[in-house]
Amino acid sequence: MQASEFPRAVAAAMSIASSLGLTVDDALVLHDSNKLTLRLLPCDVLARVAPVAHQVAQFEVELAQRLVESGCPVAALEPRVEPRVHERDGFVVTLWTYYEPVTPHEVSPADYAHALERLHAGMRRLDVPTPHFTDRVEQAQQLVANRDRTPALAEADRELLGDTLRSLRRVIGERGGAEQLLHGEPHPGNLLTTENGLLFIDLETCCRGPVEFDLAHAPEEVSEHCPGVDQDLLRECRILVLAIITTWRWDRDDQLPNGRRLGAEWLGQIRAALGHNGLDVRG
Repeated sequence: MQASEFPRAVAAAMSIASSLGLTVDDALVLHDSNKLTLRLLPCDVLARVAPVAHQVAQFEVELAQRLVESGCPVAALEPRVEPRVHERDGFVVTLWTYYEPVTPHEVSPADYAHALERLHAGMRRLDVPTPHFTDRVEQAQQLVANRDRTPALAEADRELLGDTLRSLRRVIGERGGAEQLLHGEPHPGNLLTTENGLLFIDLETCCRGPVEFDLAHAPEEVSEHCPGVDQDLLRECRILVLAIITTWRWDRDDQLPNGRRLGAEWLGQIRAALGHNGLDVRG
């Protein structure tokens, strides 16, 4: 979130929570990206704040409710207030259960895979309109093609990303495999280790596509505990996902710490992965 918006965003979250009868004296910043994540104290509520123009909060709230009701491993909304989207001073605010982290430990690949499998099973039972995973690929393609938005991207790297996105989007689409509702970005940063077990957060990225697209965001060892996975498709999805997140790092407005350094490293990983898998994305 832009630094100039920070104080107003925090004030909006605190004001809304107070108006709902929650005791709020302080707000601790837990995460700052496209939206601000706060821990409101002493009521101990998690608030997610985003500019009105850049959010899909209503979709996320409704989907979270349905997934929790079906027993899926996702973070729940705050039970002390009505589950809805609040708007104030140009921001939308949603209130969620705050989960105290358990003693840090590495999540086992088997546990990770089991949690993702449970999530996918619950999602298969839902019929909700969502974007297709190729919409995200198209957004990355548009960014690569926009030199004003990606001025620091060298032409050879621009060609590599453009060719990789275009080619793998086509190859994966031509496979014609089964598709379903997906989390969209179930990477370790969107997985909480809590006393309630592993819980996924950040449902705004949900989309439709093959489960291999979700698995491509998880550590490689996780797929070893997922029977029935198309390994060729998974390898293609891993490179495609890497190309997408690499593209975001070259956006002139990207705010990820060390984002440009990561973008350079990932370009090298894309070249290595294409060579290792014998994929020619040119033309």
